[in-house]
Amino acid sequence: MATAATAATAEELELAGGTVVREQVSLWVDSWRRFRRNRLALIAAAYLVLLMVDAIVTIFWTPYNMSSVGLLQPYDGPTLAHPLGADSLGRDLLSRLMLGAQVSLIVGLGTQVLVISVGVVVGLVAGYFRGILDTVITLILNVFYGIPDLLVALILLTILGTRGLFPIIFAIAVTRWMDMARLVRGQALSIREREFVEAARASGARPHRILFGHILPNALGPIIVQATFGIPTAILFEAFLSFLGVGVAPPTPSWGSMASEGVQAIRLAPHIVLAPSLALMVTLLAFNFLGDGLRDAFDPRQKR
Repeated sequence: MATAATAATAEELELAGGTVVREQVSLWVDSWRRFRRNRLALIAAAYLVLLMVDAIVTIFWTPYNMSSVGLLQPYDGPTLAHPLGADSLGRDLLSRLMLGAQVSLIVGLGTQVLVISVGVVVGLVAGYFRGILDTVITLILNVFYGIPDLLVALILLTILGTRGLFPIIFAIAVTRWMDMARLVRGQALSIREREFVEAARASGARPHRILFGHILPNALGPIIVQATFGIPTAILFEAFLSFLGVGVAPPTPSWGSMASEGVQAIRLAPHIVLAPSLALMVTLLAFNFLGDGLRDAFDPRQKR
């Protein structure tokens, strides 16, 4: 019986006598070997680890209090004590940028937790049971795809009546769970026809056992890749909402709200816009490079 954890690939090794043997390795080990060949993906992973360390550190320490007004003159440029300068209220920009990373990661990761929780279950059910249930779920997916994401998010934020992190995470997840559900549905439709699933069904295994014990483990690779690409999408969506003024409530910093505050003074103090914009751009690129690396690592056709 094959599962994702035990599926084996092979590496050719040449012994001293010229004999070629096949080293059996697990899917995860083989995927890691392919992933580490991608230097951009490794650099992106290192950057994201540092970003996560920054998000943890800011819980306990920042160079200055994020809401301390008047530390510098408004729009002051970078100095040794304040490497990124000050914003329109004289607050330290570096401290707010560090906290903005925490907000972005919480939104990105929190959104994917909800997306996976809903999308994986819906996709597994639709792909395995098929029939009328699959037809209804597919119809629901198509309806959600036809509604503009921004409109749904704005309506939900208005109904919830608050601008905290959880309402934003919930609003973004409602607009993005369809991608995960459609991916998992396709994986379930393919995997349910394989021999080990037929054998489990013939041995009397119950549907939930087949879904979560056989189909889900074999679909973990594409799910991880999809989640990796979904994180920057959520971060960018949150930044856009904050730029419009409906994101996180001040004085909590967000890269989108920081860029929005600096737009009016972009000629006088361009560093206020450049700092959060560059941080957002590099983070989005890092997640995309990481996603590309994971996709190539989990794709058997990339095997050399």
